[in-house]
Amino acid sequence: METDPRTPIAAGYRRKSGFRPIELADNLWTMLLDRQESVEEYLGFVVARPLLHAVFATSFYQYFVHAAPAVRELLTVGKIYHEIERRSPDLPRWDLIVVDLPASGQALSMLKMPFAARETFGNNLVGSEALEVGRFFRDRAKCAMVIVTTADHLAMTETLDIRRQLEELEIATAGVVFNRAARSRFEESDIAAMLKVGATGSQYSTMSKLEGIARSELNRRMRERRALGILRRQMSVPILSLFEEPSGPTLEVATRLANQLSVMA
Repeated sequence: METDPRTPIAAGYRRKSGFRPIELADNLWTMLLDRQESVEEYLGFVVARPLLHAVFATSFYQYFVHAAPAVRELLTVGKIYHEIERRSPDLPRWDLIVVDLPASGQALSMLKMPFAARETFGNNLVGSEALEVGRFFRDRAKCAMVIVTTADHLAMTETLDIRRQLEELEIATAGVVFNRAARSRFEESDIAAMLKVGATGSQYSTMSKLEGIARSELNRRMRERRALGILRRQMSVPILSLFEEPSGPTLEVATRLANQLSVMA
């Protein structure tokens, strides 16, 4: 399930996804979580189908869709719950659903919505739906979050804050993906050896430039090591590192990243 309207995962397969699931490959389907269509689908559960078109055509409905972001967000995350708990018995069950949520602030807002809506709406129709979605999020046998971060200071701060807020919401964290890790594996001694060899030749100026590049990469790896140390000390969950890919999102890149995850998981 993608939340980015550009649907980069589907685009990697040269497909365009929408609110209805489409098959990308064997045992792999995708869909776009759309707020308005989530509202309309939910109304289809509680309003007689012959009346739906009349409801959608009313000015009140159009006002509701644009003026009630809280309800839209609730029913958007409710779609995740629906695909697991309310999927038609005539359709095959999904083995696993992976939801690619937006950036941390918006993602947390979406996750908090069922609990806020329950307090706001009480025991009415929307409140009851919020209660069920909130229970689903807290069911550790069915739902858990995977946090994606980098060695960047701001990203690290956000990661620790996300973990804290998830604990307050009683939502499980299954692991952390340490993204865009450096591929280089040389050390200071390797740089010294390179310079020693270069000093005997006529390419000293070139070696000096290479030294600058190498030391920059080594400093980057040191920052990554410190960041990983902080994560391991403060988060008792599996941490998986993904190497940085120089090219943009393609099917080949996705395959390489998936292979990395499958080996480390």
